[in-house]
Amino acid sequence: MAKNAPPRWDRKMQQRLARGEAAALGELYDRFASLVHSQAHRMLDDETAADLVTREVFGYVWENPDAYDPKEGSMRSWVARLTHRQSVRRLREEHGLRGDPGEDGSGLEERVHRATVAARADYIVASMPAPLRAALELAYIQRRDYRQTAADLGVNEDEARRRLRLGLQLLSTAHTRPLEGMSPPGYGRPL
Repeated sequence: MAKNAPPRWDRKMQQRLARGEAAALGELYDRFASLVHSQAHRMLDDETAADLVTREVFGYVWENPDAYDPKEGSMRSWVARLTHRQSVRRLREEHGLRGDPGEDGSGLEERVHRATVAARADYIVASMPAPLRAALELAYIQRRDYRQTAADLGVNEDEARRRLRLGLQLLSTAHTRPLEGMSPPGYGRPL
């Protein structure tokens, strides 16, 4: 399989959605609803608005399954892009901005940027290998130092430091590299 080829599940899911299989939408929802809702909630800071964005995203997917192009990335990244776009649209409407992103939106662009970086960080943590994620969780959530982390993981101290360093290097890319699911901005039909 080519490096950029989407997983088989993504291609099959698109085909099922295109055939109008309601069960496919349910399966897609079960798989990605928490991603969509948490990303929208992080950007909008409003539970009701996040619920609405979640419904809108899955409604769009149901009505436009052919808008997904497997050659451009995974179904997960497409759904994340749709969520990001719809959340930004809601923020702009909330601030009375409909046009140019350069318009003054009393901190709107900064809020969108912070939310995007946070969404990237969430995605990076969720997709990193379990040993790295476990080390970061012990060190930063449970406040363990590298020695305690090593003991809790059953590895030597050098390995714990290596895992922490690599995990932090991956996380640092949230500020500099676009998330697979967040770019390019012109991908697919607009939501």
